[in-house]
Amino acid sequence: MLRKWAGNPWAVLVTMSLGFFMTLLDLTIVNIAIPDMIDALGATLDQTLWVVSGYALVLAVLLITAGRLGDVWGPRRLFAAGVVVFTAASIACGLATGPVMLIAARGVQGLGAALLTPQTMTLIMSVFPAQRRGTAMGVWGMVAGLATLSGPTLGGILVSTVGWRWIFLVNVPIGIAALALTFLVVPEVRTGRARTFDVPGVLLATGALFCLTFALQEGERYAWNAGIWGLLAAGAALAAGFLLHQRGRQDREPLVPFALFKDRNFGVLTVMVALVSMAMIGLVLPFNLYLQSVLGLSAVEAGLVLAPSSLVSMAVGPFAGRLSDRIGGKYLLMAGLSLYAVGIAALVLIAGPATPWYAFVPATVVTGLGIGCTVAPMSAEAMRNVEPRLAGAASGVNNTIRQIGSVVGAAAVGALLQGKLAAELATGAAYADAFLATLHLTAVLPITVVVVAALSCLLVEGRPRRAAGGAAPAGAAGAAGAAGAPAGAGARMLAGQ
Repeated sequence: MLRKWAGNPWAVLVTMSLGFFMTLLDLTIVNIAIPDMIDALGATLDQTLWVVSGYALVLAVLLITAGRLGDVWGPRRLFAAGVVVFTAASIACGLATGPVMLIAARGVQGLGAALLTPQTMTLIMSVFPAQRRGTAMGVWGMVAGLATLSGPTLGGILVSTVGWRWIFLVNVPIGIAALALTFLVVPEVRTGRARTFDVPGVLLATGALFCLTFALQEGERYAWNAGIWGLLAAGAALAAGFLLHQRGRQDREPLVPFALFKDRNFGVLTVMVALVSMAMIGLVLPFNLYLQSVLGLSAVEAGLVLAPSSLVSMAVGPFAGRLSDRIGGKYLLMAGLSLYAVGIAALVLIAGPATPWYAFVPATVVTGLGIGCTVAPMSAEAMRNVEPRLAGAASGVNNTIRQIGSVVGAAAVGALLQGKLAAELATGAAYADAFLATLHLTAVLPITVVVVAALSCLLVEGRPRRAAGGAAPAGAAGAAGAAGAPAGAGARMLAGQ
């Protein structure tokens, strides 16, 4: 019965969304189970934190490589492999008998997530014509909001009812469904190119990203000692070596084709992705701590206070994507980012030592509206003019920058939190007052970053208007090519359609 949906863009989008949902869910769902994992496995706090950070580290390090592998070997094949690896690793996590086994399994989960994540954007681009990608990216962004909402809430329910192991085992039915749908409805994409791969580039990129990501994630824990600064220096040197190596391979399928950055919108919006990721972690991390440590809410209750933001962004995302298809995303992005900055400022101003939870609802609705108007246009406009043959590389770069933005945001906010809170407590201030002063300071980071992102929208190039009669001017769709063919007819680049 499902065979009739083979190649259908919406069926492909559902399949991609299932895989994407799993990977994002596992970025947030684990945090709430840390106390239970420590007790059950006899783990130290440091080991348990590696259960969280190990996944994000492997994911960030391998995204560029996995994106290019999708270009070389086919995105459907890489997506399916990623789903298999991620699902098997989830089973291993759920059956772990000790902290070392759990950390290793989480690393393998990160590998699976890295394999499948870049392929989601590539396959969406392949089956949706250029003029409908904004709508598709809106749904894709809605899934991100759902995963963000579901993580703390679903994790709290699972831990309190059936136990912490089910925060991993819940991925198994989702993974099985995603794998079955992959072979039933997702078409293979022909790249028409030789299957060559830049091994030295992979080694340089992996080394650079590992050094930089590890140092940023663990810097605060090791008090930014000489070893951390040495890793940062090594990462910068390896990154420079990687760029020099890539410059010499631009005619031989590089991992990062510099041609991507000839499109101003891709360059500007990829930087914007990092800024928005920094801002999101810069808001959620300290505000979630405030809700629990100052107001005394449980993890589940804190997640529910933040739920209106995710619900609104989920509802708005598809409409914002559709509007981006019609009018372009430049001014929609500016409006969304401005609303997000206003929402962050409102949350911080409302926060007090005994603020009732419902007082935050208007501000969380505004932040949700802002993010809902940002995620879909940001992704759609960044990828709109990318040639299909470079989609995997573009997606890998875009998602890697997103992850690095999150890591930088977490490191910066963590440093501000600990430094300011310690300074306030040293003056003899009560904990609630000290944390509120800290919250006000840390809010400066996400607000500033969002304002910079909003101003960077001025650099985004608008799309040319359609000529009379509805025909797009030459170059208006960028390099839509086969990916811009009518979806009902099937793109010529799809095998077997």
